Amino acid sequence: MTSTRLPGKVMADLVGAPMILRQIERLKRAKRLDQIVVATSTDASDDGLAERLLAEAIGVHRGSLEDVLSRFIGALDQFGPDDTVVRLTADCPLADPELIDATIALFDSSNADYASNTPERRSYPKGLDIEVMRADVLRTTDAQATDPYDREHVTHFIYAQPERFKIAGLEQHASEGEVRWTVDRPDDLDFVRAVYEALYPRKADFTSNNVRVFVQSRPDLWALGGDRRY
Repeated sequence: MTSTRLPGKVMADLVGAPMILRQIERLKRAKRLDQIVVATSTDASDDGLAERLLAEAIGVHRGSLEDVLSRFIGALDQFGPDDTVVRLTADCPLADPELIDATIALFDSSNADYASNTPERRSYPKGLDIEVMRADVLRTTDAQATDPYDREHVTHFIYAQPERFKIAGLEQHASEGEVRWTVDRPDDLDFVRAVYEALYPRKADFTSNNVRVFVQSRPDLWALGGDRRY
């Protein structure tokens, strides 16, 4: 809730429900996710968020506001044990369940320590980011990472050491790495609201391709906020 550029964004209304609940609604369609847990902070600003999630029977772990890595370990301790952890950030209400499943499938088939759809050549829109990692590698990261950047960004310690950890990356042929679907600014929220208002009433489980087709039909959205949107 303490986002500096868009405070309270995860609870912003998106066609009648908080943005985070709309995202979780999409995540629940992923076939390879066994459980969904929200790792938020113990800061008082997150009290309302935690209460709403618990009222919706969604798992919640609360930990350090600044040390996000320790928060992930706390969630793993509370809701595990598990062999695999999938990291998804809560400002991505256009999350793609099929892409989540594909990234997890790559992780499994490649026997990787860490897999993502954001490798060196980023090919998917920002806002569809998925990271999959072995739980023991995440625990190693927690034990060894001392740089505040690594503690805040959770997985940098892993993917910055390809000589140490086995890394796998999922790419597509299309070049959409500069397309912006995440929510970090007011214009981002305007964009996803336009998408949801157009697509959700007719098809709650709209796909990424549905989003692409819709945005192509709306020239006013193509470069909303100065960023590429399709």
